[in-house]
Amino acid sequence: MFNRALLLTALLILYTTTVWGEARDPDEILEIADAPIGGDFTLHSSRGEVSLKQLRGKVVLLYFGYTKCPDVCPTSLAFLTQALNELDDEELKSVQGIFISVDPKRDTFTVLDEYVEYFHANLIGVTGSDKEIAEVAKRYGAQYYEVSLEDSAFGYAVNHSSATYLITPQGELRFLFPHQTPSSVILEAIRHVLAGK
Repeated sequence: MFNRALLLTALLILYTTTVWGEARDPDEILEIADAPIGGDFTLHSSRGEVSLKQLRGKVVLLYFGYTKCPDVCPTSLAFLTQALNELDDEELKSVQGIFISVDPKRDTFTVLDEYVEYFHANLIGVTGSDKEIAEVAKRYGAQYYEVSLEDSAFGYAVNHSSATYLITPQGELRFLFPHQTPSSVILEAIRHVLAGK
């Protein structure tokens, strides 16, 4: 049976963990007025422009991160991959994952393609200009900023919020899953939305 309580919690709890390890109060609840509005956007991939409008009719799973992220992004994408792996071929035709890089200086299309292909064939990596990414992040309530790493070959890291967004086939933001939401919950939500509920 569909677990409405778990999914409602996933939608309402403000990001419980961020990449820089600050735990938020688990009882801190998003007021409706504070919830992300979501909405259409267009960014860029090795295949050309990717817009949310192009994906009408599909459940879209959206995640903001970057390929040099040491642990939070790989963990989140692993949970997402586990959920996608449980879908049958027919279900997968109606689901698309999008990884939005918030590090356009380093995450070229080639780098993004190699990164997302490691996780699942139904993931596509996209990015854009600093302004384009900031506009999409604002719509979805995602936060990120650069931090200098003096003793690292990488030069800097990007601290960012960690949540997976589920967008309906009609293009509406339906669920927000905080970091480390179990793949079983994500899977249930995908199937719930695919069933038209």
